[in-house]
Amino acid sequence: MAEAEIKVAKKESSDPASQYRAAFRYMLLARTFEERTASLYRAGKIVGGVFMGKGQEAFSVGLALALDKEREDIYGPLIRDQAGRLAFGEQLIDAARTYLGSVKGPMRARDGNVHRGNIHDGMIPMISHLGSHISVVSGRLIGKRFNNKSNFVGGVCIGDGGTSTGAFHEALNQAAVEKLPLVVAVADNQFAYSTSTERQFACKDLVDRAIGYGFEGYSIDGTNLDVCLETFDKAVNRAREGHGPQLVIGHLLRLCGHGEHDDASYISDERKKQAFGGDCLQIAQQHLLDSGISNKIEISQWTSDIVKQVEDATSAAQREPGPDPFQETWQALSTSHLSEGNATT
Repeated sequence: MAEAEIKVAKKESSDPASQYRAAFRYMLLARTFEERTASLYRAGKIVGGVFMGKGQEAFSVGLALALDKEREDIYGPLIRDQAGRLAFGEQLIDAARTYLGSVKGPMRARDGNVHRGNIHDGMIPMISHLGSHISVVSGRLIGKRFNNKSNFVGGVCIGDGGTSTGAFHEALNQAAVEKLPLVVAVADNQFAYSTSTERQFACKDLVDRAIGYGFEGYSIDGTNLDVCLETFDKAVNRAREGHGPQLVIGHLLRLCGHGEHDDASYISDERKKQAFGGDCLQIAQQHLLDSGISNKIEISQWTSDIVKQVEDATSAAQREPGPDPFQETWQALSTSHLSEGNATT
């Protein structure tokens, strides 16, 4: 099935089985694409870093599918949210173009290969100052409120390591005080780079912080796609209905290094055998088979189609030119008359 055909019907009319099937295909597309980018990185074809979401796809796609672009919802993904990006509407060719430095990409090869987004389409380009990323999404929500808009929600992603920053505290405090319709998805993947959670925070579960900030909180199995879809659907609806900000903690394990430059030797085999150490993609596929929602033949066809999509997108991006420094303005601001050298009084 082609990427453009991975559709999720409106929540009011769709059934859980169709939601699950679509979510799984986004997960599979993200995993396949990231494995391809990792291969290109090792071959020296990608400059910069490659950061994979292996093991986090279910949690990522759960938030993105719960959001509604027709209601002008805002989405703020991070480096491990390729599945969520695709589910929210990012085109695979745009992801490939950004990684491979094509001038045709959404960032025109100007801003790293993971800091991509589309502000006009509701997807905020991520910034590496992780806690601050939440404030950016909150700012968009406050701006909508100032413009007398309503019925919108913002969803933003962060990892367990990012919750230790001062910016995280400031952002959650502001969101609670302003009662913003914000859903904060924390992927507790057991490591902040190579630092285990035991050395990051003393509370038993990060969801314990929800009550202190004035959030409604959820602690879930981030490897269970069904639970992720259900919980994020509830959290987004609660935020949209005026119940204030929501904090969703997904317990899972990053099944790869921090980036492709990291061999992840600090992640022991014992960790992978413990609770939340499973591969969400394999778990979701087994559920498809056990429940009769899909079958081996159909999944095999999805896989073949997705492999072709990924190969087509990455091959096309490699053939495209990089930026020409004599043609590019390289301005940081999207409004050209405000950029340096063009300011007017």
